[in-house]
Amino acid sequence: MTEPVPGKATILCVVGARPNFMKIAPIMRALGESATLDGFLVHTGQHYDEAMSDSFFADLGIARPDRNLTVGSGSHAVQTAEIMRRFEPVLDEAAPAAVLVVGDVNSTIAAALVAAKKQVPVVHVEAGLRSYDRAMPEEINRVLTDQLSDLLFTTERHALDNVAREGIDGGRVYFVGNTMIDTLLMNRERATPARQTLAGLQRTKALGLVDGGDYAALTLHRPSNVDNPEMLRRLITCLVGEAERLPIIFPAHPRTRGRIEAAGLLDVVAGSRLILTDPLPYLAMLGLMAEAKAVLTDSGGIQEETTALGVPCFTLRTSTERPITVDEGTNTMVGPDPDAIRAGLDDLFATGGKAGRVPDLWDGKAANRIVTVLERTFGT
Repeated sequence: MTEPVPGKATILCVVGARPNFMKIAPIMRALGESATLDGFLVHTGQHYDEAMSDSFFADLGIARPDRNLTVGSGSHAVQTAEIMRRFEPVLDEAAPAAVLVVGDVNSTIAAALVAAKKQVPVVHVEAGLRSYDRAMPEEINRVLTDQLSDLLFTTERHALDNVAREGIDGGRVYFVGNTMIDTLLMNRERATPARQTLAGLQRTKALGLVDGGDYAALTLHRPSNVDNPEMLRRLITCLVGEAERLPIIFPAHPRTRGRIEAAGLLDVVAGSRLILTDPLPYLAMLGLMAEAKAVLTDSGGIQEETTALGVPCFTLRTSTERPITVDEGTNTMVGPDPDAIRAGLDDLFATGGKAGRVPDLWDGKAANRIVTVLERTFGT
């Protein structure tokens, strides 16, 4: 374990899954520049696939974690419990001034629970987001983590209304902007050109994509979309059909690929213009999204990234915890409805797609605002 830095208070930061890495990178950088705080990074190992975890540390310039709990996969209960069991001794040894968690994954709530019960202050970055859909495991994690937190940092102003309705004191809530957008803006010029990524894929030459060209990008991983074989078949069948007019590049989460195979859909995809690929490193995915004609997704973070990039986004869900991407950004909710997906793409071809604006404080400085508050609260 890394030794504490004399004269500095330790902020123990926790990550576990792909979206966390983009959110924590600018915070670790800002902590590294602090005169009074020292960052200590724990990776729970909730995502353990090389392409979805280790490569992100390299792409984002994050130092190797001080500790990796190597928890791996499991049911929500098993994974959450195992993170808690392995995290507690690390917390005891590090003796931090606070535990900082990001997002809404199982690692977020598990670390927050351990810290709160040991009376260590909890800091939640990306607080106050609500879909108001309790069928989403992430929604449970968001609500409970906010209730456990001593400091809440939000990405949009309306999040304050959400936590106020749940009885949380507004004096503990700070609107700071979006650290995921900090990372995007810092790496936009470093993104891998789409033509380079496309050149490495099979069938792209036949589709006229080796040197670029119009295409859409797709991500799909929500249990509501991929765990029900009938729903998954309906979505894949629709997207294979829509790919006839606009090729769709589909970097698939390993779990999603497994569900596609189990549902007998690999033959449906094979030979189509829906191109199934392995997960992409961050810089390659950033370049692919930035140059896409549109992005289809059920990811929360990608709704934000496409808004920052000015790329039309079609969200394959019936609810979103990021309504600002719809109200101000480029996001359109189409759900897992083939008719709505077709209508959205019709509009894309007719008008060029939804235009939006970048929300307030999505300016690349959110992490600095966070660390300023942390210094004021915990700095030695």
